[in-house]
Amino acid sequence: MKAEMVKVTIVKVPIPRSHPRFESLTVRERMVEGLAEGLVVPEGLIAHGRGECFDYLLGEETQVFALKAIRAAAASFLLARKPVISVNGNMAALCARELVELSKATGAPLEVNLFYRSRVREQAVASALRRAGANVVLGVKALESLRGLESMRRLVEAEGIGEADLVMVGIEDGDRVEALRRLGKRVIAVDLNPLSRSALKANITIVDNVVRALPKLKVEVERLRKAGLKNLQKLVSSYDNRRILAEALNHIRRRLGALASSLGEE
Repeated sequence: MKAEMVKVTIVKVPIPRSHPRFESLTVRERMVEGLAEGLVVPEGLIAHGRGECFDYLLGEETQVFALKAIRAAAASFLLARKPVISVNGNMAALCARELVELSKATGAPLEVNLFYRSRVREQAVASALRRAGANVVLGVKALESLRGLESMRRLVEAEGIGEADLVMVGIEDGDRVEALRRLGKRVIAVDLNPLSRSALKANITIVDNVVRALPKLKVEVERLRKAGLKNLQKLVSSYDNRRILAEALNHIRRRLGALASSLGEE
């Protein structure tokens, strides 16, 4: 599979802070800049748009079910023998600094992993992470293939995801989540779509926007650092991902019902 770089001309338009869509439009601009810098591929813009739609449905706020998943994810990081944070182009474009901060808080190295992979693009993602403060970035010399996976996502670094017992992924395709689970690795997914295979197959799914979830996850890791082994184990063992996904879907259902009722009353 050959990944081609896309040349993009960016037209910068100031976004007024008074605009009701200011946050969403600012994130969208970062995605377009990521495309111009070679971090994001056009297909990544489509994925972002799908996530933005689900964010609308969720209310564009971190909900209680996401906070429950963040808490279990933080405990899982602290219990892991060798955690790794997997980084794709969209994540690097949206939250490189937050990824570096989470990496430092958890001791989990960052590893570049791309579906549309090329040498130029993997170096672009690694460079973005280093500019954000990462000292070590894995995945630019991926020499090992995950069993049962045929896409370019199969390429992992042997001393990174290859040996990891816990892998955090974001804005992900379900094939690799399933492959990681088959290999006995625990998977934390950050995914706005509670119906995706990534969300359904992960051990822990944070149904939230990655730009909101990562800072909260870092804070929770630091808060739980002195919680004690038994408390951390209890947090993880009592967590039910299917229940969390059901809570997310019920939240969307109730919210849509309330909106429909309010419109019908006019």
